[in-house]
Amino acid sequence: MLTVFTPSFADEANTNAQNLTVKEIVSRLPPDRFRVILLSQGSPDPRIAARQNTELLRWSRHGNTARWLTRVLLSKIDIYFFPREGPLDRLFLFLRRSLGLPITLVTYIVMALDEIPVTATLTRAIREADHVVGNSSHVAKTVEDRFGVAAGTICDGVSREVFYPPAELGRRRSKITVLYAGSFQARKRVDLVIREAAQWPDVDFRLAGKGEEEGRCRALVSDLACDNVTFVGHLSQQALAQEMRQADLFLFPSVREGHPQVLVQAAACGLPVIAMDLYKPDYVVSDETGYLVKSDDELSHKVRLLLTDQDLRLRMSAAAARHALQFDWDRVTRDWERVFTKASGKRGKRTSWMDR
Repeated sequence: MLTVFTPSFADEANTNAQNLTVKEIVSRLPPDRFRVILLSQGSPDPRIAARQNTELLRWSRHGNTARWLTRVLLSKIDIYFFPREGPLDRLFLFLRRSLGLPITLVTYIVMALDEIPVTATLTRAIREADHVVGNSSHVAKTVEDRFGVAAGTICDGVSREVFYPPAELGRRRSKITVLYAGSFQARKRVDLVIREAAQWPDVDFRLAGKGEEEGRCRALVSDLACDNVTFVGHLSQQALAQEMRQADLFLFPSVREGHPQVLVQAAACGLPVIAMDLYKPDYVVSDETGYLVKSDDELSHKVRLLLTDQDLRLRMSAAAARHALQFDWDRVTRDWERVFTKASGKRGKRTSWMDR
């Protein structure tokens, strides 16, 4: 049995994208083959709480780093998975190298590294890792281009028990709905969705999410007199899936992303997606399941194309649902099982540094 530690939180209420990913993976790892140690601040995800061979390290107001690291080392872990940028990760990386700790390091990269500053901690986590994985083929390529380190690719998955197409997939609707889902941040450019809505008064536009730009977006809706725009707020995964099943098109004009899971969630619900080509998401096959566009003018053109061509929209809807099948979380977790087993084996038969 391999013991895996990840500095990720198991809390049910924690919706940070990286923690959501880890919770999906951990909840599916076979407990007879993998013992897992995670962090916890509140009530854990019920799937993880019920999982055998799982230990939760509780958060407290003081002394977390020293207490957690001591517990991790005493547990004689085999794999440190998904290091972050915190003091726990920095101290672990320092001790691993200075003491020669026989612990496998598996680093997961979730943001393209071509144009962003990279911290010393992340640089070390990449260069010293036994295995580096990007969450898209584009992200993996930026790791290789910047650091000369070979990186594999494992995309985040989708929960198909939550995100699935409507029973009437392919049904022709009398009223078209365009959906945006994500945070209201400047880089997400929700204002472009609203400006598109102003051009299509007979189409419903629904905006799901919260964020600091929401006030400006509401003001823009008022200025443009967009009676066809609805702010639906932050949604649970189940509520978001229901919104997606009731929509016809997913519009996502964000210009800076890693590999946003919302795109595969939309595809799994049978939604054609229009997104920017900048981060080259594997979740969208341009011209087949939607469009990856290079400019705002092209975005507007593709919106018009899909809103006015119902047959094209329905073909892409079916293609998107088929494409999303390969990103099922069970399949993704089996890929991670292979990575953990292979990466751990690279370090050979190990004994605890305390037994030396």
